[in-house]
Amino acid sequence: MSTNAYIKYLTQQLVEYFNLTKKERKEKRRHRNEDKNTGVSHWFGIVPFALSMFVRKKIKKRKQMS
Repeated sequence: MSTNAYIKYLTQQLVEYFNLTKKERKEKRRHRNEDKNTGVSHWFGIVPFALSMFVRKKIKKRKQMS
């Protein structure tokens, strides 16, 4: 990518960003943050999440029985 093309791209992105209202920027940022994979599932997939659900279910059953 040439320098001129890169500068053109950056200016287009900045103009698009500044044309958004403050409310739209906050909403866009909130959606971007919601989509992120967080914690253990990012590094190890869904297996730790499934195991934690299984353990919670077992603990809940034990509390109900006593």
